Amino acid sequence: MMSFKLAFKNMKKNTKDYIIYFLTLVLGVAIFYIFNSMDSQQAMLQISASKREMIEIMVQVLGVLSMFISIVLAFLIIYANNFLIKRRNKEFGLYMLLGMGRKQISWILLLETFLIGAFSLGIGLIIGVLGSQLMSVLVAKLFAADMTEFTFVFSQAAVIKTVMYFGIIYLAVMIMNLIKTSKYKLIDLITAERKNEKIKIKNTALSVILFIIAVGILSTAYYLAVDSVSGSGNFYYLIIATFMGILATFLFFYSLSGFIVKIVKHFHHIYMKDLNMFVIKQIDSKINSTVFSMSVICLLLFFTICIFSSAISINNSMTSELEEGTPCDIVIKKYLDVSEKASKEEKEDAKISIEQTLRNKNLDIEGKFINYVEIPEYSTPELTLQDTLGEEALQEARKKYPNIMAEAEETIVKVSDYNMLARLYGNETIDLTNDEYVVLCNYDLVKEIRDMPLEKGKTIHIMGRELKPKMRECFTKGNIEMAAQAQEAGIIIVPDDCVKEEWKMCKIFSAHYVGYTQEEKQKIEEYVSQIPLLQDTAIYSVITKIAIYDSSISFAAIATFIGLYLGIVFLISSAAILALKELSDSSDNKERYAVLRKIGVDEKMLNKALWNQTAIFFLIPLLLACIHSIFGMQVANGILSIMGKQDLITSVILTAIFIIIIYGGYFIATYYGSKSIIKEE
Repeated sequence: MMSFKLAFKNMKKNTKDYIIYFLTLVLGVAIFYIFNSMDSQQAMLQISASKREMIEIMVQVLGVLSMFISIVLAFLIIYANNFLIKRRNKEFGLYMLLGMGRKQISWILLLETFLIGAFSLGIGLIIGVLGSQLMSVLVAKLFAADMTEFTFVFSQAAVIKTVMYFGIIYLAVMIMNLIKTSKYKLIDLITAERKNEKIKIKNTALSVILFIIAVGILSTAYYLAVDSVSGSGNFYYLIIATFMGILATFLFFYSLSGFIVKIVKHFHHIYMKDLNMFVIKQIDSKINSTVFSMSVICLLLFFTICIFSSAISINNSMTSELEEGTPCDIVIKKYLDVSEKASKEEKEDAKISIEQTLRNKNLDIEGKFINYVEIPEYSTPELTLQDTLGEEALQEARKKYPNIMAEAEETIVKVSDYNMLARLYGNETIDLTNDEYVVLCNYDLVKEIRDMPLEKGKTIHIMGRELKPKMRECFTKGNIEMAAQAQEAGIIIVPDDCVKEEWKMCKIFSAHYVGYTQEEKQKIEEYVSQIPLLQDTAIYSVITKIAIYDSSISFAAIATFIGLYLGIVFLISSAAILALKELSDSSDNKERYAVLRKIGVDEKMLNKALWNQTAIFFLIPLLLACIHSIFGMQVANGILSIMGKQDLITSVILTAIFIIIIYGGYFIATYYGSKSIIKEE
């Protein structure tokens, strides 16, 4: 009983030291519960079957991520615990002087660890349960779920999983504490406070050389990383750049601590102002003693920025063009070039229109579709990609796409057929004279190459006629098929008399469903999808607006949640390590601040010096991470460009807000914690 009281009093007495540790534990528990309670949230109960399947996949992915996250949090908690134990060496030494044995100290420490763990677990679960209700709203918005019957949800499975994972972590911490206390020696505990951290003074010239090398390696890494997605396309460059970036980051912090004072000394008006001399030397000492930690923190912040920004960018790109890319309810495409593997029924069906196929299968077209259009697409060896691009544009295309097939036949559509489809879709129609053509292309990765010959007025030859471009760039305000993002990579629209019927390669049937509500359209879609030959067979492909919406929204939501989960944990880990180090240094430097007071420095100047010191310590790894991220986001943008336009501005702004709230929150808490530690008693 006495040990329990002492443990509880110790926990209250060391509140200043425990505040960051407690905050990190609570946030870790809350986040872990929120992301592991996804499958139980009420918002997920009012969704379509296809979205439910995607949610099950997301839950499985988050489950795997949770194991990785638990390892990250375990290392963070163990690191924080070691910091707290180290801070109390003198206290434990006094206990031993008073006659307390190692077993009693171990028992008290065991109780303290259990109390702080149980308390933070309880508070974290309460915050997690409340936070999961807000997450339900986010889930509902991302998955377009029905929230009309929303009720409060408590996930027993998530609680059990959270308690189990964190219970194992706390158990590991307790065991490590027992091992530490069993090795305590009285003399080491009593003199621990007098032992200064050994700081190796680096040669300034060597530090400058290493700094230049680090900058050189970083520059090379940035170039290789960007070139891997926008130039050579060599993926191995990205792998090499990653390892070079890690090495250069370590060298940067290792060399920075060797000459940071030398650099600032050259600016006398700054160095000699207020307590800047003291602040700069403190920062130099901190970086010198935490080179590895600062490197890890910088890389974690870099991953946080890139992961979170990319997740938001994916979400925006997957949903921003949905309405434009899905102008009708269903598109059925029939390929007329039937392979030998096709069945007899498929070969016979290839000879008739899609509309006739539907009628033969007893589909009431007028009863199911408000309006529909069926058009053919053509292709011929007379008009290949090489013919439309020309040699110069083709060579430029090969730089980005080495495997491009120059002899591939272009897809051709008659202007009258396109205009019929455009009127159905509500798109702009096209007027052509007998000697004009238009290239329909709204896929940004290809449009740049397609525009090159058009700008120079490149003519094409078809059926012995020469056609000139109507426009000096691609026509982008239209589409033939449906997709989540603009995917038309080049359709050649020509006058009606420039094609032969034997060139016909496929037919496209586009229609709007009868009915206005989502439920009505889903019933029609379920009925149509049951028709034989319309289930993605050898000659058919079917795409619907509902399916595109469901898959796009679901994929975007999964990317968002993964980005949030990893981003928050990485950011908390980075901020917590910095905060603990700063609090530890503040405790070690209490006497230095006392000396400053004795020589006449007032509290306002001391607080300003502490603020500047803490701010610089937090900003240095963040600034380098931001520089990394400028090039990292270019790489991510290049990789994600296949999904459509990337809204980098929005994603960067939201990421900045995210970092300011969490990272800035830890910074403020650290400053006030340090201020409390150094204040005169």
